[in-house]
Amino acid sequence: MPNRNSKTVLVINCGSSSLKYQIFEVPKFREIYKGVVNHIGEIDSTVKTHQDAIIAVLGELEEKAGIRKENIVGVGHRVVHGGEEFKEPVVIDKAVISGIKEKIELAPLHNPANLEGIMACLQSLPEVKQVAVFDTAFHHTIPEYAYMYALPYELYKKYRLRKYGFHGTSHAYVAEKAAEKMGKPLDKLKLITVHLGNGSSISAIDAGKCVDTSMGFTPLEGLMMGTRSGDLDPALVLYIINHLHLSPHKVDMILNKESGLLGVSGISNDVRGICKAQDKGNARAKLAIDMFLYRIKKYIGSYMYVLGGADAIVFTAGIGENKPEFVKESTKDVGKIFKKKPKVMVIPTNEELKIAVETCNKIGLCVQG
Repeated sequence: MPNRNSKTVLVINCGSSSLKYQIFEVPKFREIYKGVVNHIGEIDSTVKTHQDAIIAVLGELEEKAGIRKENIVGVGHRVVHGGEEFKEPVVIDKAVISGIKEKIELAPLHNPANLEGIMACLQSLPEVKQVAVFDTAFHHTIPEYAYMYALPYELYKKYRLRKYGFHGTSHAYVAEKAAEKMGKPLDKLKLITVHLGNGSSISAIDAGKCVDTSMGFTPLEGLMMGTRSGDLDPALVLYIINHLHLSPHKVDMILNKESGLLGVSGISNDVRGICKAQDKGNARAKLAIDMFLYRIKKYIGSYMYVLGGADAIVFTAGIGENKPEFVKESTKDVGKIFKKKPKVMVIPTNEELKIAVETCNKIGLCVQG
């Protein structure tokens, strides 16, 4: 247990029916405790609201980790979408809350839940500074020619239809850790970071700044994922709507919830089950894995060219950290095109730690990269 007077930072990641939390002792950023509250608002649940969940979390922290409210000096919130407005972490005030609300139409499945967590913490910890850390912020260095879509420019001006990118906190974290492991300044490196999980994305990072990323206006663009289709011909959407007579909502469900590894394999969105089926000779399972790996290689290849070569390719997240055969297959030919073969690394991501550090930096408690 921490010292009775230890300062701590609480990190909150809210979903529509869940609240993940983690607490760190500062300034050393030692993880003290973590947990999750599930089934928020469900019929049989005793936790009816995110406010109930926060109250339960604070009670558990005191009971099991010896952390009182007075120990908590900052709360960092993961917020999925910051639009064009939020380019870095911000201390939460009324204007920030209004800004996050305005971005709900860009992330209707995530920002409302993120706001629920913020409002609950403001109510339970009114004297504690709260910081919003945005998934999209790291990608704001992408140049205009890379984030724009080739649509009528008026659509961008009116509706801000552009590439935003996601998983930014993870990409930023593993890029920093890669530089540490290589013993070189981040601003002297060219990196390709590969976040492979149920949601997957790849980023090209030049001198610590993201210059391109695979996810786009939404997390649907880019790599094939657990249940998301990734890149496809947009005319397919119109074809499905017109010929299958499906509503836009149903097509959205197909593309986001019924496609990807699940849709192709017909087995699961979990690569472990698909790999087992592939080993038993299941042709669709093999096809799903082949497609998944091919698209990873295609993005790595394109970003190698964009960067003019890379010092390292960094794999992370559930699949990236636990499927070495995928890492090997995705990178086996990468040294044939460029003279300098990039180092291939696997680095566990820690988005919660990154959020804790960003929170401390923003509230002036400590400064650490």
